[in-house]
Amino acid sequence: MPELPEVQTVLDTLETKIKDCKIEKIKIIYKPIVSCNETTFKRKLLNQHFRSFKRRGKYLLFEMDDITLVSHLRMEGKYFILDESVPLSKHDHVIFYLDNGKQLRYNDVRKFGRMELIEKKDDYSDFKDLGPEPFSDKFSVSYCKEYLKDKKGPIKQTLLDQSFVAGIGNIYADEILFAIKVDPRTPSDKLNDQDLKNLIRSTRTILKKAIKAGGTTIRSYTSSLGVTGRFQLSLKVHTMKNCPECGAEIIKTVVGSRGTYYCPVCQKGR
Repeated sequence: MPELPEVQTVLDTLETKIKDCKIEKIKIIYKPIVSCNETTFKRKLLNQHFRSFKRRGKYLLFEMDDITLVSHLRMEGKYFILDESVPLSKHDHVIFYLDNGKQLRYNDVRKFGRMELIEKKDDYSDFKDLGPEPFSDKFSVSYCKEYLKDKKGPIKQTLLDQSFVAGIGNIYADEILFAIKVDPRTPSDKLNDQDLKNLIRSTRTILKKAIKAGGTTIRSYTSSLGVTGRFQLSLKVHTMKNCPECGAEIIKTVVGSRGTYYCPVCQKGR
């Protein structure tokens, strides 16, 4: 599933390619992708321009002239910008015909992605009850202490909870916990102040590096816009065989129903 760095990469790439383009026509092939009535969706978006590009957690927010188009890629959603002459793929589900002669195609093998329309806002901090952005000042030690004080579940599972902090998924949760040397099964309320300082710092550092690298291209994810993620070359623990620091065999287990990688020597419980 695309996580914050991959979503940011897609967003930044789209901004360079379709900013200020106007939607002249919309074709919806798989209707469940669009959460509202098809007629309403088309009526509200036709002749609208892609004015600004924002992200909230793993959601892409396309601010148009009068409305905001929200897109969540879920497991395998992708965007393609192609000439109209290129035949449609069987996995192309929503087609936006642009005034520059190109098509913006939403492609999704599993059809899990969703689009919706919301009112334009100056502040999306309360959007979908998401927690603070990792780079926000709101993501602080005091915030983490208050949020985690009664959380008995494993810290890996809490990192994946989008109401705690927005945008972190399975890959980066493993990498963050390796960076701060904490066992992913550690009860969330057991992290001390220093752990939390390390957690915040490492989260920001790792995500910034991943964004700079264009995200992580493993398994089925690709930006599909001519950008290939390179952060997989920097992974320390996720999908790795041996720890890069001590050489111990990396353990793969399940935490919160998610495949989890950690070093049994370097990462300790609390």
